[in-house]
Amino acid sequence: MERTFISESINQIGKIVLIKGWVSSVRDHGKLLFLDIKDYTGVIQVVANQTTNYQLLTTQKVGDWYVVEIEGIIKERPERLKNPKLATGNIEMEAAKITMLSEAKTMPFPLETDGYDISEDLRLRYRYLDLRRERLGKNLRMREQAKEIVRHFLIEQGFLEIETPYLTKSTPEGARDFLVPSRLEPGKVYALPQSPQQYKQLLMLSGIERYFQFPRCFRDEDLRGDRLLEFTQLDIEMAFTFQEEVLQLLEQLVITLTKALGKHIQQKPFPRMTYKEAQEKYQSDKPDIRNDKNDPRLMAYLWVTDFPMFEEKDDGSLGAVHHPFTAVKEDLRGRLSGLSRKEILAIPAQQYDLVLNGYEIFGGSIREHNAQNLAQVFEVLGYESERIERDFGHLLKAFSYGVPPHGGIAAGFDRWLQVLFNEISIREVVAFPTSGSGKTAVMDSPSVPEPEQLAPLGMTFTKAKKLRKYRG
Repeated sequence: MERTFISESINQIGKIVLIKGWVSSVRDHGKLLFLDIKDYTGVIQVVANQTTNYQLLTTQKVGDWYVVEIEGIIKERPERLKNPKLATGNIEMEAAKITMLSEAKTMPFPLETDGYDISEDLRLRYRYLDLRRERLGKNLRMREQAKEIVRHFLIEQGFLEIETPYLTKSTPEGARDFLVPSRLEPGKVYALPQSPQQYKQLLMLSGIERYFQFPRCFRDEDLRGDRLLEFTQLDIEMAFTFQEEVLQLLEQLVITLTKALGKHIQQKPFPRMTYKEAQEKYQSDKPDIRNDKNDPRLMAYLWVTDFPMFEEKDDGSLGAVHHPFTAVKEDLRGRLSGLSRKEILAIPAQQYDLVLNGYEIFGGSIREHNAQNLAQVFEVLGYESERIERDFGHLLKAFSYGVPPHGGIAAGFDRWLQVLFNEISIREVVAFPTSGSGKTAVMDSPSVPEPEQLAPLGMTFTKAKKLRKYRG
């Protein structure tokens, strides 16, 4: 007999069906045994009595989270026993035959609660069980729905979804790279992408003009509640564009998804504020401007614009606030040479962030598409000509073949969903996230490699001082 999913059983009254799933609860009422059976589509109540196989069920001691298949007839419940809180609350299955597919040990923690009171390390160690939790299952389903809404919107706007490489070259994104040693070229490494920044810019001069993807990004940085070592980004790039066009398109996309998830947007069009105004009024470049911070449905979006192009780092050197590929304001492009340090730090960039409830969700900029102007930016950052050629020569060369003005924006997709889902941590919207201490969920990773793994790479490991674990 072909399997029937539990959500489909609603329309099978009077028919014999076969369901498969987990036993989420067992209630023994003497002559009757009630089981709640769960699959990924829902839950149904199954009844076994003495005329069916009640004796078989009790003898085999069916327990919570056993995996079973049950054949039986779908019946409408008596009116007084209907459960309006359950999608299948008007029906139940009368069991005729049950087959045990797998037994289950006692769970290491309860799965019927929201799980917030359970140690995160413990939950991530048993993430495959934690994901059975209704809240997390719902988050993962909503996550995919959100991706499809975004994907549909952008394709309708003429964007092409393109995947870019994971084994690539280091780019200056502000965090440490994760490095992958090369066996074929000993002594050399790949870098896992902090973002597909250079690839998406190269696609603009390839004639693609409108690109997007949901890339995996990797950043070796200190962890916190809204940050992961590897995460999903929503990446968007447009050729022949300008700042206002990017902001208006992105605003339409954000409104579409936010409404689809049943959230209320505080103000439309989204208010705008310069970086300077945000710092003066809120002492932050990602202020929370909600009128009512106790309303979980309220989403207060804010554009922050006109960021400075450069900033002074802790060691006194200059760094790019966003990244070096950002264009400065039009009247200053190509005019960076000979400026004083004070003048350089005052240069505004064509950079914009979208903030939501106090979180930076999207960040983007109009890019510098002139190779000579881009080389000036690298020089201001203290890059010697040899390093510019080594690290960015491929990009500067590509720009010599006719590159259109272009710009774009990217979202930390997981962080955006964390806020939209009103979750306390980014790890609540990801299936197998890295923990707060950098451990991979379920797997014992990072781990010590075997000597035979290192030999072909020409590598050896030495013990280094262990960094302080994240406790936030």
